[in-house]
Amino acid sequence: MPEVETYTPEGSPIPIGPYSHVAKVGDFITIGGVGGVDPSLDAVAGPDTYSQARQILANFDAMLRNVGSDLAHVVHIQVFLKEMADFDEMNRAYVDMMGAHRPARTVLGVRELPKPAFRVLMNLTAVAA
Repeated sequence: MPEVETYTPEGSPIPIGPYSHVAKVGDFITIGGVGGVDPSLDAVAGPDTYSQARQILANFDAMLRNVGSDLAHVVHIQVFLKEMADFDEMNRAYVDMMGAHRPARTVLGVRELPKPAFRVLMNLTAVAA
């Protein structure tokens, strides 16, 4: 049976609970819920959804590269928006970071996120490159 490897790569935001950001089993990779924290500042990347979404995707790319993958190998992304009115700004950041790659995606409006400053939170599933 394949072993589950868990990671919080160096340079990633510090988890806010008892978990690792990345879990990998063979070529299957999942990254748990990540908010738009800039790890170099240990602070939210900005007050707006665009800045936070872009930072989340940049963090995802760095985490994926640490385990032999990248954004082009994402299979599914789940997005949690504090305000559905921010859908267009989230999409703008998404297109900027994902380019022409269009994995499956789910977007949900939620009442609260783990930190009050978070406007958006995402998780993903990917495969090794």
